[in-house]
Amino acid sequence: MEGKKQNKKRGNEIGMTLVAQQCVFENERRIRANDAAYNLQFNYSNNYIQTSKYTLLSFVPVNLIEQFQRLANFYFLCLLVLQFIPFISSLTPVTTAVPLIGVLLLTAIKDAYDDFQRHRSDSQVNNRKSHVLRNGKSVEERWHKVQVGDIIRMENDQFIAADLLLLTTSEPNGLCYIETAELDGETNLKCRQCLMETAEMGQNEARIGSFNGEIICEPPNNHLNKFDGRLTWNGKQYSLDNEKILLRGCVLRNTQWCYGVVIFAGRDTKLMQNSGKTKFKRTSIDRLLNFIILGIVFFLLSMCLFCTIACGVWETVTGQYFRSYLPWDPLIPAEPPAAGSTVIALLIFFSYAIVLNTVVPISLYVSVEVIRLAQSFLINWDQQMYYEKSQTPAKARTTTLNEELGQIEYIFSDKTGTLTQNIMSFNKCSIGGTCYGDVYDSSNGEVIDPNEPVDFSFNPLHEQAFKFYDQTLVDSNREDPTCHEFFRLLALCHTVMPDEKNGKLEYQAQSPDEGALVSAARNFGFVFKARTPDSITIEVMGKTEVYELLCILDFNNVRKRMSVILRGPNGKIRLYCKGADSIVYDHLQSGNDDMKNKTQEHLNKFAGEGLRTLCLAIRDVDEAYFEDWKERHHEASVTIKSREERLDKLYEEIEQNLTLLGATAIEDKLQDGVPQTIANLAIAGIKIWVLTGDKQETAINIGYSCQLLTDDMVDIFIVDGQNVEDVELQLVKCRESLRGYARTHDRGYSSHIAGEMEDMPCGPGLSGIDEDCNTGYALVINGHSLVYALQTKLEKLFLDVGTQCKAVICCRVTPLQKAMVVDLVKKYKQAVTLSIGDGANDVSMIKTAHIGVGISGQEGMQAVLASDYSIAQFRYLERLLLVHGRWSYLRMAKFLRYFFYKNFAFTLCHFWFAFFCGFSAQTVFDPMFISVYNLFYTSLPVLALGIFDQDVNDVNSLKYPKLFTPGHLNLLFNKGEFFKSAMHGCITSCVLFFIPYGAYFYGASQQGHTTSDHQLIGSVVATILVVVVTVQIALDTAYWTVFNHITIWGSLVWYFALQYFYNFVIGGSYVGSLTKAMGEATFWFTLVLSIVILMIPVVAWRFYFVDVHPTLSDRVRLKQRLSAIRAHKSQDFMRTPSARRSRRSLRSGYAFAHQEGFGKLITSGKIMRKTGLNFGSKASSNNAANNNSGSLHNVSSGGGLASTSDQPDGPVSGISYHPTGETNGSMQPSTRQSQNGSSVQQQQRPPVVPVVAYSRTSNSNSRQRLQDPYAITVDLESGGDPALPNTMST
Repeated sequence: MEGKKQNKKRGNEIGMTLVAQQCVFENERRIRANDAAYNLQFNYSNNYIQTSKYTLLSFVPVNLIEQFQRLANFYFLCLLVLQFIPFISSLTPVTTAVPLIGVLLLTAIKDAYDDFQRHRSDSQVNNRKSHVLRNGKSVEERWHKVQVGDIIRMENDQFIAADLLLLTTSEPNGLCYIETAELDGETNLKCRQCLMETAEMGQNEARIGSFNGEIICEPPNNHLNKFDGRLTWNGKQYSLDNEKILLRGCVLRNTQWCYGVVIFAGRDTKLMQNSGKTKFKRTSIDRLLNFIILGIVFFLLSMCLFCTIACGVWETVTGQYFRSYLPWDPLIPAEPPAAGSTVIALLIFFSYAIVLNTVVPISLYVSVEVIRLAQSFLINWDQQMYYEKSQTPAKARTTTLNEELGQIEYIFSDKTGTLTQNIMSFNKCSIGGTCYGDVYDSSNGEVIDPNEPVDFSFNPLHEQAFKFYDQTLVDSNREDPTCHEFFRLLALCHTVMPDEKNGKLEYQAQSPDEGALVSAARNFGFVFKARTPDSITIEVMGKTEVYELLCILDFNNVRKRMSVILRGPNGKIRLYCKGADSIVYDHLQSGNDDMKNKTQEHLNKFAGEGLRTLCLAIRDVDEAYFEDWKERHHEASVTIKSREERLDKLYEEIEQNLTLLGATAIEDKLQDGVPQTIANLAIAGIKIWVLTGDKQETAINIGYSCQLLTDDMVDIFIVDGQNVEDVELQLVKCRESLRGYARTHDRGYSSHIAGEMEDMPCGPGLSGIDEDCNTGYALVINGHSLVYALQTKLEKLFLDVGTQCKAVICCRVTPLQKAMVVDLVKKYKQAVTLSIGDGANDVSMIKTAHIGVGISGQEGMQAVLASDYSIAQFRYLERLLLVHGRWSYLRMAKFLRYFFYKNFAFTLCHFWFAFFCGFSAQTVFDPMFISVYNLFYTSLPVLALGIFDQDVNDVNSLKYPKLFTPGHLNLLFNKGEFFKSAMHGCITSCVLFFIPYGAYFYGASQQGHTTSDHQLIGSVVATILVVVVTVQIALDTAYWTVFNHITIWGSLVWYFALQYFYNFVIGGSYVGSLTKAMGEATFWFTLVLSIVILMIPVVAWRFYFVDVHPTLSDRVRLKQRLSAIRAHKSQDFMRTPSARRSRRSLRSGYAFAHQEGFGKLITSGKIMRKTGLNFGSKASSNNAANNNSGSLHNVSSGGGLASTSDQPDGPVSGISYHPTGETNGSMQPSTRQSQNGSSVQQQQRPPVVPVVAYSRTSNSNSRQRLQDPYAITVDLESGGDPALPNTMST
């Protein structure tokens, strides 16, 4: 009572404060239905929404303000203002105004179109119509006129107008069905149910109009799956949760009508609360560009300062004596001359800032956005990433991160539904200490692969698709009462909804594994038939049983279990529980140790096979105790504060002294192509971390199945400390082992324990010396140890160890821990990260990483909606990164290098001319040429380069993953590459100016006319400039399309056409200059000489490096060219995946997904979504040729490094391949020396198949190979294809 009085007093105080408009935040919301005057005092938001940014009046000023917040735009605006000052500018303002206006106009048109679409959407939504009760009568109102506290009537297929408390519906038991596609992307129907007390009002509008219930609930927030509130009506209080709420944006389905009272309206609705701005992600190239632009500005200021000083000196020494011919401006003091020279020099600073402004590229950002947009379309249109089964294409949901895909160094992946199919099948089980599911050979008692599934035709309700192979379970189920209780629990303890379609019983389960368990019970004769808010009906061996549903104890990440309390046909109350073995075992009653031990052995066996496990248990509940517990449960359920904590304590209380029934094992198979994809990404130098909710053993076995872990690894560290000291000790031991490995393996990846970035052992040339990507270490850490590892004290130590391992698996992690791990790598490593997942529990890490990829799988669309890119299968990630990502990075790097080159070549001509014009800021080019150089003459060729160029085709990009390495090492565009491009442009400008200057010095035509005037030489230099940069981009283009031909050669034609049109038609100031020059042989001699001087060194330089220091890209391109000449495909060398038999673990393999359950709604007759449980698939694959068997190395056990086989000396030849390996016979069981000296026998391995391996050669051979880079070994058996470094895909 004291708490209620305090809440009431606080609510009144808040209401008074809001009326006075002195408080902005709500602590709780108080609403009275059908009482507008009461609700008005709180000043709640109305139902009008506005997502648009502009109006007709505000568009121009607001949009301009936004655009000029960009530094480049503001810089050019300042230059434009300076150009309007006559005694400063030697250029007409048109030279800056044209490109600036063009950029602003294009951006404004895009922004206006986007906002127009938002206006249309807002108008459409705000003017939707709904039926609102006014004075007990239904009237039609537009959505924007709906107020908090109004009662709305909705009909089938209508959108929900606001966030409502459901009062009454047309369906039995107060149920209604909604589609939430606009909220979470899921198209499957969800169910909501109102209170039975309000459902009695039906559609009697007189009774509904007189409803005066008072609602106290949480303030507006963005939690779609959570709502806490309390309804007070007729002197009674009722608990309100998310299952009684209809959210704005949902659509009413399969329900004739329903009524609800508005709780949140307009911008306070959960839909609008979730529509805030997404965190803007910027690429590393964007950040580098900002730094480079800043450097260019300083370079510009330095040139201006130099010209200022030089101008002052020239005016003092020479200029003052020529004032009769070059008079000073009246603003300049004539005496003393030094003062006048100083003023002129100061003004010249701003003049040269205007003349040389083109060194800062205004069109750069627009061009980058155009290229990124085009690259996004290429991703969307890629048919090889189209998943025909679900008709799902790949989609680039952002256009700003494409080149970042080519720089990925760390991938953080979910497992269930991402690496696996998330399609569950009931595989095995343990009942009463007996294991079922394996099929044994009757002759020798060994487990064999089953052929024929069990015949379930005796059950008329069995499913044709259900497959089970152990007949002994069917036989036991006929007599064994423990089996009966086992399957009865599976049929009762769940949140599945039954449905009948075309006379057949079907189940709607939002959790695939829960659906698999209910399906298994059905096929074994325990058929779940129907449910109501207070009952569950099943059919047991043809007999109907009805159970009264008393309570549901919901699942959450802390509890890791769910329970139902039922009253059976015999009148007794029983609790049925299923959950993680580690949790359920802690709640079992003492005794019966033999069965517990046997079940634990079976759980270990299941986990070793990569299966997902659950433990099942029951408890009989005393009637008197339950009534007392139920009363306390009701009190906790109607509280608003600390409701979940109080309920969890009550759940913990009743879920004690359980009796173990057994365990289930469900198989979740790997998706197609996952092992090959992971192997190729590892070869590409990308490190993969799997963040999963699985048990440790399940995760390890899945790791082997998908090639994340291989037998070639030196060791696998397992960190499972129970406290911070143990975790620190284990991580320190891991670090010491890594240091020892790094000291003895100079070919290994560089290990900088102090936290420095790892480097690949090859320079920009990417020589054939290759790193064995499968050796090294792996780290496995579980969730409770990760809690300590992520603390400030240990996070750097954990990061040091993790980033030096080839693979990392984090088990039993929560969604928050996933995001924290990703953020840790982002925080301390200068590396690009990518997160990929398919469920709501992956959203946090997807948003945290530099790039988020969502998989449209079995767990809804939440991950896709939060992602930057979406794909249908994990295997498409290989093509997304190794093809589109690499191409995008390559194209963007080429584009930027060329863009800066051509701008420096263009701008610095003015600087060289300054030495011959007395540093007067006179321009060498026609002002119109300056205006349109970047806009018309050189823009399209470089755009075509940035959109279509490729060094090798997509097939070879996948075949040689090592081609990806330059991306995450930033080799193609960095500060050094920019400096080279700038220097290239500087040298080009020098040649472009001085060759024509020398050629035309004292020049004269055959008619005796002078050709050394300013306009003619300016036209000549401009023409040669356009021709030279066009020839340069032709040399840079590695992949020619029709667009490249049109833009490159067309730009030359366009230049001459526009020059003649401007000068002769419009009447430009340089009319006739170019025509006069082209009529003389001197022009053509100068043109050819300039091209030869500038292009020959470039061609020679490139030929030298291709011939003497070829990159892997050069070699692959050569192979590609030779293959085209031979007109047949190259032999595909496939690298056999490393194989591993299933490991037998010491613990079970249960895993939970990390999302709240919705069991509370079962009392309302509704199943809510539960995310998939993270289980693994059974690992079975062939063993690789290298037999460096890795060991599971548990650091906590004190074991040291396992020994490795000796490696031959000498570098690895990157040229030739030789098939090696044994083709017949079987491998003998091998032994391995452990730390303590004991000999450990390895499992017998299957025969080794021939695999591709590269030979090791001596240093002299390696040097000889560099001298003749094209001496590529040809394998006659493979059709004569030149062999390449061991970088083949699987």
